[in-house]
Amino acid sequence: MRFREIASGLQFPEGPIAMADGSVVLVEIARGTLTRVTADGRLQILAHLGGGPNGTAIGPDGAVYVCNNGGFRFTDQPGQCLRPIGQADDYDGGRIERVNLSTGRVERLLDAVEGIPLRGPNDLVFDRYGGCYFTDLGKVRAREIDRGGVFYLNRDGQAHIVAHPVMTPNGIALSPDGSTLYYAETEGARLWAFEILSAGQVRRLEFPSPQGARMMAASPGGQYQRFDSMAVDARGNVLIATLMHGGITVITPDGSGHRHVPLPDRFTTNLCFGGPDMRTLFVTLSGSGRLIAIDDWPEPGLVLNFNA
Repeated sequence: MRFREIASGLQFPEGPIAMADGSVVLVEIARGTLTRVTADGRLQILAHLGGGPNGTAIGPDGAVYVCNNGGFRFTDQPGQCLRPIGQADDYDGGRIERVNLSTGRVERLLDAVEGIPLRGPNDLVFDRYGGCYFTDLGKVRAREIDRGGVFYLNRDGQAHIVAHPVMTPNGIALSPDGSTLYYAETEGARLWAFEILSAGQVRRLEFPSPQGARMMAASPGGQYQRFDSMAVDARGNVLIATLMHGGITVITPDGSGHRHVPLPDRFTTNLCFGGPDMRTLFVTLSGSGRLIAIDDWPEPGLVLNFNA
């Protein structure tokens, strides 16, 4: 796959947002910042967040909403890429944050839902009503791992559980008609789907579904694969940033077909559509600290609610 490099030297970039001026706003997890990458590759720090800023999205008020996982411990061994290896020694709790792009002011919105502390919020997506679904992947420590969840935060700031407990939920997205909620499971490289009944409410399937969702795909492409964040195109195909295999897994709307687009980074972590015709795919290659663009993607991307 041919691509062009926009920026390098980023410290584990994630959560890209394509902006109307041609720039891309993203986070640098290892630096703890919200950063703008201009079209010509210059970096501008918009806010210092600390912890581990992860997924991002533009909300109905034009602010950037951030899933902050509280921080990773990283390793950067010679000849290998920068990669997270567990909960940070100075981990300071998971939370949802709001960043005013005009002032850089950071506001903590949420650090627990229905009495459940957020451990490692990962990614979020806004629906047409101004509420957002978000995942909490949890944290990994030397001898234990958290079970995470899927949650909904409405426009009035009230949050509730959509599904809990859930194993390693990562990327999250909506279908083009807003009737289906997708999330990617990291460790099993599985794609799950919920039917949405109303804002923040989903239909739950009975046992043996572990959390009430329908499994659409399971580790397509073989062993060692792990799923990260995702985007959806205008036809409803789900594009998942894929770890270890390094690249993008494209799954058809009904889950019956898939293909893999290889990229030169085992930590291909996130992606978003942008450009005047929504056919430019911006991808974070986190292990090597790069933001790249793939031009003329076969299908235009889905225009997100409230996107900039």
